[in-house]
Parts: sequence; structure tokens; C-alpha cells
Amino acid sequence: MLGVEVATQLKTAGLVWKPQLGDRFTVPDRDLDDEVFVLSNMTIQVHDRPEGRIIGFNGTTEWALDDVDLGEALWLPREDQLRELLGGTFRSLHKDQDTHTVRTELLGGQQVFSAPTAAGAYAAALLHLLTAAQ
Repeated sequence: MLGVEVATQLKTAGLVWKPQLGDRFTVPDRDLDDEVFVLSNMTIQVHDRPEGRIIGFNGTTEWALDDVDLGEALWLPREDQLRELLGGTFRSLHKDQDTHTVRTELLGGQQVFSAPTAAGAYAAALLHLLTAAQ
């Protein structure tokens, strides 16, 4: 699973979360940093309100948490979501011993990103792509 630090870097670089069922997220700075939540039809849903999109926590009175603004939540994208976000720049994923390597191509130039996990390598590639677009 992608860590909070990398997810924060992606968000800061401009990654926009379009919530879908099954997405994982955390709510930093509310003493919930270590809690990972999952959007589902039953317990945690995204609601459109006149004041903006919120994430509603249904039946979670033990946390005294009714809802949070979508912008307060930190999306923890899965490996498949990161790969999809790379779009047409993605070329390959290779595993060698304890290292995963992602190769991308942008405007004819190839880049290589390595990390201990596939999600980490995808995230590094996406972070590079997002910062290159700024």
C-alpha cells in the first residue's frame, strides 16, 4: 500500500482524486493518521452538497466523525490506479530481486523509476510526470 508521505507528495504535485468505490484514504491531522478508510456503498460514501463534496461516515459514532471535506482526505491510490494514471507514458514494469522498475516514455525520452514495491515505482513515475507538467 502506498504510504502517506508519497500520497501527500502526489497530492501536492497536483494529483486530483475522483473518488470511486473501493478507494482507500486517510484523514491526516485529526488523530486518524494511522487509520485507513475505504469508500463503500454502506459505510463511507461521497456526497455532493451545496458547499462542496464531502465524505460521509455512516454509523461511525465511535469516532464522533460525521463527515469531512473531500479536500481534507488523503487518497492512497492502489497500484492499478497509479499505473492507469500514467496513461500512454507507461512502457513496462520489471521486478528484479527486491526492486520494481517502471519505465515511462514522454516526448521521446525514456525514464526509469525504481522502488521496493510496484506501487512505489509507479508513484515515483507519476510524481515525475506531474512535476514535469507544471
